[in-house]
Parts: sequence; C-alpha cells; structure tokens
Amino acid sequence: MGAADNREEESSPLLPAAAAGENAEKFPPAPAPAPEAAKCYADGVPVVMGEPVSAHAVGGLPRESWDSGILSCLGRNDEFCSSDLEVCLLGSVAPCVLYGSNVERLAAGQVTFANSCLPYTGLYMLGNSLFGWNCLAPWFSHPTRTAIRRRYNLEGSFEAFTRQCGCCHGLIEDEERREHLEVACDLATHYLCHPCALCQEGRELRRRVPHPGFNNGRSVFVMMPPMEQTMGRGM
Repeated sequence: MGAADNREEESSPLLPAAAAGENAEKFPPAPAPAPEAAKCYADGVPVVMGEPVSAHAVGGLPRESWDSGILSCLGRNDEFCSSDLEVCLLGSVAPCVLYGSNVERLAAGQVTFANSCLPYTGLYMLGNSLFGWNCLAPWFSHPTRTAIRRRYNLEGSFEAFTRQCGCCHGLIEDEERREHLEVACDLATHYLCHPCALCQEGRELRRRVPHPGFNNGRSVFVMMPPMEQTMGRGM
C-alpha cells in the first residue's frame, strides 16, 4: 500500500512544488537519446538511402569478396565456364541484353527483361548519338551493382582500396558515410569500366541465383490423361 501511495503522489498534478522538487531529485529525467540513436534502423541494421546497410560493424560479419575480379573477363575454369564466356560475349557485343538478364535474376522474376533492357537500350543509343560515347546508360545501371553488393554483403571498391593502402579507417568505421562512398564508387566503376562491371555482376548473379525461367528448382507435376480403356465380354 505504501508503494502505491507513493506512485499516486508522484503522478498527481496537485503535488506541492517542494514535493515535486524532492521527487525530481530522487528520479532524475531520462537522458536525451544520442544522435546516433535517431537514425533509421531495420532489424538493428542502419538504413541509408532506403536500403539496409550490410552490418559489418553492427553484426560483426565481415563482408565477402566478389566471386571474380572486375578484369576477369573470361571468368574461371569451373562448372560455370561456359556461362562466363556467354557473359563476356554479351558484355562486349550486347550490354543491354546482359543488363536485362542481370536485373531479371536479381529481381527474381518481379521485373521483366524488357522493362530493364529497353530503357537501357534507349539511353545507350541516345548517349552515343549525342555525346559520342555511352555516358547515360552507366548512370541508369549502377544501382544494380549497389543492390548486389548490399544483398550478398560484398566488399565495395572503397573498402577494398582502404584495406590495401591501409588508410581512411575512420571512414570505414562509420557505416553511413562508408555506404555513401561505396555508392559513389559503384557509379565511378560503371562509368570507367562499364562492360567489365556488367560482366562481373553477371558472373556473380549466375553463381548465386538461378534463372527465373528455370522455375527456381521447384518440382512440376504433369497430369497425364488416362489411357483408352475397352470393355471386354466376360467369359
């Protein structure tokens, strides 16, 4: 009963000022949240530019390397060797087809091939006709590289550079600032090495995601009609 009376006294708006001061000393106000806590989080992972950031510092999981380097145009001598050669050919001759295939795999069939291939083709032709080089399509296609890197927790170009040269560790520790720099590096990679970037993304996706046309490995049941039956005369 005594504890209940104390709670009623604390919540009563008719408390005298002296009593209110004593209660304030006993129960100091909660500290204001730190600026870091005001950021947007999704399942404990910070969200930057609408996408969850890979939790290197939060979850403690180190980011993986890409399956192949950006200059490994012919891929590797493994079970995906023929697929790597196809990716290299498409990236050299028809980058619009390779980009459409990459988006289709990444979106798991939610985005059709034509919805990504046709806009890329238009920007490719417009950039070459107006400026003499493919300067518009990389701006359109670089978000796909960012989405692949975030989904599979892959190491970005900026982090790989800092790991090799041993500098800028303060920028790496700040997840939000690092992610903004990685997005800028993704854009620069597509502008400077556009066909190679598309090929690297295609090799990575083909090793991780089956083509949506393959039904994602689910079993297909085929109903066969019954065979023709004849009625015979009993003996």
